[in-house]
Amino acid sequence: MKKILTVVCLSFVMLCCTAVSVLAVGDGNIDGGGGGMDNGTSGNIWSPGNDGVRVTVVRASDYAVVTTPIDITNKPPLSSIYNFGKVSKLQYNNGKSLAPQQGGYKCVKPSQLMPTIISDKGNSNIDAIKKYFCSEYIVQMIANHTGMNYDILIGGGYKLLLEPIAYYKFEDVMIATTATEAAMYDEQISGLLRRRMVALSHQNLPLAMFLEVSDLGYPAWRGSTSKAASNADIKSSLGLGVVRFTELPESPEIVTQDYEYRVNTEVITTVTVSGGQSDPDNPTKVSFSIDEKTYNVGNVYYPQGDSQLAWVKWTTPDTEQDMVIHVSVKGPGGTDKTTINCKIVDLDKNPPPNPIADDRNEKFSSVSVPNRSEKVRADWSVWDPWWHEHWVWHSTGEDSGYWCDHGWWEFDLDKYYARFSANMSIRCDSKNPTASGGIMKSGYGINETVTASVSSNQSSAIAYPQTAVSYFPEFGYETYWRLLDRMKDGSSNSFELQNNKYSTYKNRTHFTPIWMPDGDYTVNTWAADSWTPVGMLSMNLTDSLTIKGNLWQDWHVAPLKP
Repeated sequence: MKKILTVVCLSFVMLCCTAVSVLAVGDGNIDGGGGGMDNGTSGNIWSPGNDGVRVTVVRASDYAVVTTPIDITNKPPLSSIYNFGKVSKLQYNNGKSLAPQQGGYKCVKPSQLMPTIISDKGNSNIDAIKKYFCSEYIVQMIANHTGMNYDILIGGGYKLLLEPIAYYKFEDVMIATTATEAAMYDEQISGLLRRRMVALSHQNLPLAMFLEVSDLGYPAWRGSTSKAASNADIKSSLGLGVVRFTELPESPEIVTQDYEYRVNTEVITTVTVSGGQSDPDNPTKVSFSIDEKTYNVGNVYYPQGDSQLAWVKWTTPDTEQDMVIHVSVKGPGGTDKTTINCKIVDLDKNPPPNPIADDRNEKFSSVSVPNRSEKVRADWSVWDPWWHEHWVWHSTGEDSGYWCDHGWWEFDLDKYYARFSANMSIRCDSKNPTASGGIMKSGYGINETVTASVSSNQSSAIAYPQTAVSYFPEFGYETYWRLLDRMKDGSSNSFELQNNKYSTYKNRTHFTPIWMPDGDYTVNTWAADSWTPVGMLSMNLTDSLTIKGNLWQDWHVAPLKP
């Protein structure tokens, strides 16, 4: 019986996780060590490749074992091998006793080869082990063989406990043991396993994998990574690893709004992107399909749980129309698509009719200047990621090792603004013979100048003022209007009335109606189309002249002298 127990209980190496994302399924926290091994004897020997991993699904909240463990190996031993059954380290630490048995051993041989778990030189490829056990392939396989629903398994409520297994001959009998089983059995047989196979049972097997960060109630290993460990250390801290799952990244979402633009105008179209995680390691990309052209916006970064504006600057067509902009976003968690409806309008289609000398409007009554939309300041922000370094020393021996950056992304919020200012002035037309300062007779024309400017600490994200349109009191500030010509481009633009086709001199003028009553003549101008990522800037402007008398008073009719 002593010999049988000896055969059943060797050691298993542990795999652990180190905040390394692999295939967006699991996170590994894994380190390992070990050293060289002697050749052994014919009755006590282990050959490289005769290893495996015991996998147990554990509930993250209370460390409860929720499935029967499975053993995975590239080289399945004979089913008659001595073993201790499918028991995990957690169960042993909770009081489960060793129960040796001969035969009935079952294991899973993966179609995709598992990397070396136990090395005879103590130099297993930990990165390869991490990638393998955190991959979608192996996690799906584990779900299938344990009967665990895959989506539930990776949903964040469960973890995988990994324990290396060695298949070896001890006292002329083939046995299969994890590291914990080997340590427990060695205690039962008064240290015989350690005396016969210390390089395997107490060094390379328990040191093949150990925790770098404490998890499942087990501490991170801070002891030697190249010397044989004690049974107590093996049972408390070695021969285990953990694969953790976080919830799959949310699919990104797009929030949009519809727009009204003017023809032939440089505009900005903006969406808000949220959901999932977007940083330089997991970038989000937004694409705008506009008028058969595609505009790609990359480097859309934001912290998890937050959002970011993404915008594109483009020029509208020169004809009125309704447009549909197709927007798609692709991020770590998937894609989202939506549309934006745009109405493109032409304001240069409704100038006042030709004034005539005998116009009358006895029903005219003055109205107040309307409150047109006005926005003179815009504020927006952009997340700016930066790497927070956190260097950790990884020992590979007593006097050797390497530094590894286990840092993470932090985000600064860069704030931007745009300020809009504008003013207007109207004056009596230069061809008005009887004007005096700001006083004129009705029937004559007026000239107008509008200046508009915008200042910003992110000039690449704005469009400068492009539109000024004037409305007049004789039309109740509606019905007819005049679109002004842009005379100067840049951060500070100027606008004037268009050449009037009814003017004898083709002046940039607007004729007041001859019937306009005496009093203030107030023109209303809307300065607009300075676009930012958070909408359009605009101002509602007014200026006035005084009407006193009418054009007919400048005419005198008398017979010619003989």
